[in-house]
Formats: sequence, structure tokens, C-alpha cells
Amino acid sequence: MSYLKMNDEEVLPVVVEMNILLADYHVYYQKLRSNHWNIVGRNFFDLHEKFEDMYNDARIKIDEIAERILTLRYHPMSQMEDYLKSSTIKEKAVLKSDRAMVLETLNDHKLLLEQMGKVMEKAETASDEGTADLIGAYIRELEKTSWMLEAWTKKPSEIAHPESAEAI
Repeated sequence: MSYLKMNDEEVLPVVVEMNILLADYHVYYQKLRSNHWNIVGRNFFDLHEKFEDMYNDARIKIDEIAERILTLRYHPMSQMEDYLKSSTIKEKAVLKSDRAMVLETLNDHKLLLEQMGKVMEKAETASDEGTADLIGAYIRELEKTSWMLEAWTKKPSEIAHPESAEAI
């Protein structure tokens, strides 16, 4: 008995994109761990803690993505070799400045959001509300984290839209 109201043909494209997202999250997770371990300088305490918060969140999402793939009655990708081949996020040099770590993380967020968009597109085509709901929440959270990290990279004089602040 199937608890899903979708057939395998409709779900398979969702699973393919979810597996790529799973691979992306695995590489992203490891890069955050590396940043956490290798951060130095005046921003050590803030970024050390922030990277830890982010990799703990990524770890949870990795499990949820894999379990969603299982819920769709497929098996998730589960070998590091496959993650590295499939991920749109690539490993980079380990030792870099705090600013470079944040900027690279923001670029990884861009790639994650692009992949989430692909998952959403396939989920909507398949009327897969469960996957769309899960990924929609991820998008909202990642956009907020990206905004915060981007704000960290700015100088106080670099206000996004100063005219809107003056109107208040």
C-alpha cells in the first residue's frame, strides 16, 4: 500500500535533485567544520561560534533531506565519493582570512539556494507538497543567515537602501 499520492515517474526527478542537494549539504557541512577549526584573528570568537551553529544546522538538514528521500521510497546517496562528484559546492583552500571564509560561505549559500530552487520546481511539478514545504523553510532560513553574514562583511556606511531608512 502506498501512502504517497504520486507515482515513481513523478517523484524520480524530485529525488534526483534532492540527492544533489544532499551532496551539496555534505560538502557545505565539511567546509563549515573546516572554517570552525581554522578561524583565527580578532573575529575568532564570533565566527568560531557562528560556524559551529551553521554546521550543526547543516547536519540536521542532511538527515532531514535523506529521510525525505526515503519517505519518497528511494535511497539517498550515501558515499563521500558520490557527494564530491555530484555537489555543485566544491572544496577550497582551508587556510584563509575570516572575511574570505564568510564570502566563500555566502557563495555556497547562493549555490544551495539555486539547488533548492531546482528541487522546488520538480516538487511543484510532481505535486509533492511535503518536499516543497521542507525546502521552502530551508530557503527562508538560509536567506536570513545569508543576510546576516552579508551584513557582517559591510561597513556601517554601506546601507542597502538609505532612502528607505530616512522615510521612517
